[in-house]
Amino acid sequence: MSNVKTEIAALVAKKVKITDAQALQAVEVVLDFVEKKLPPNIGSKLDAILAGNIDLSDGIGLDDAAGLLGGLMGGNNK
Repeated sequence: MSNVKTEIAALVAKKVKITDAQALQAVEVVLDFVEKKLPPNIGSKLDAILAGNIDLSDGIGLDDAAGLLGGLMGGNNK
């Protein structure tokens, strides 16, 4: 079963020419780091999003996701 984490790992493996296992390990390290930096209520949702259990395609939650990404990238959260 595919989920967002494995899809990201596949892209990383292809882009930097490493094995799928190495890419998955790298993605897990990065996501673990990001999750620890997020507020607990957001971090807990990250796992569900990455597992594909939350569908953001209908627009629900996209504002929150965009604000979160802006904050992570140093943007203005006003």
